[in-house]
Amino acid sequence: MAEKTSSEGKSTNKPEGTIEKFKKEVGPVGFVGAIVGLAVIVLASGIFLWNYRTQQRNIDAQNEIFQAQYYYESDSLELALLGDGRNLGFLDIMDIYSGTEVANLAHFYAGASYLKQRDFEKALEYLKGFSTSEILVQGRAYSLIGDAYMELGNFTKAADSYEKAANTVDDSYFSPAYLLKASLAHEKASDLKAAIAALDKIVKEYKNAPEVMEARKQKSRLEVLAGR
Repeated sequence: MAEKTSSEGKSTNKPEGTIEKFKKEVGPVGFVGAIVGLAVIVLASGIFLWNYRTQQRNIDAQNEIFQAQYYYESDSLELALLGDGRNLGFLDIMDIYSGTEVANLAHFYAGASYLKQRDFEKALEYLKGFSTSEILVQGRAYSLIGDAYMELGNFTKAADSYEKAANTVDDSYFSPAYLLKASLAHEKASDLKAAIAALDKIVKEYKNAPEVMEARKQKSRLEVLAGR
């Protein structure tokens, strides 16, 4: 076919760009599909890279937290929190490895450490920043929150935290002990009805628990106080 020319005798045909040529070859639908496919590949690659980096950071954090845990278990709480100059403490692990599972766990240990140091406000701050799907550990965290509130004289919040711990774990080994604490907190908050209800739950739902006898004893005492 003859090349088209303008009135001045110059060629009017321009070389097609790669994208335009590709559009013509695959059609509009195919072109859109190719773009979507490319976007999916880029997104998947980004997610893979992010997951890989997160996993690697979590591994690094696990290697760092062992010494801090050792200090915590040996009641060297300042070293556990702040580190020893060569090994990181819980506070630095939370900062450096933020977003990892280990940093989350460091919140639990930091809160428990401050509770031992009787810094109850800081204990609450870090324990509330902790969350896990491991029900026994989460139940323990709620119980420690209750302990901090008890020390601060906020008995209503303490009772709520203990009951949350009992409901989270919901077994005959841990829940009765948490409910005994909840009953005491309710009593200190002058809510005898709620205190009795917590004890009644032990007696009725955890019949084989060692705490049943104590629950019955305290329930009888509170019923007398409540005029029942």
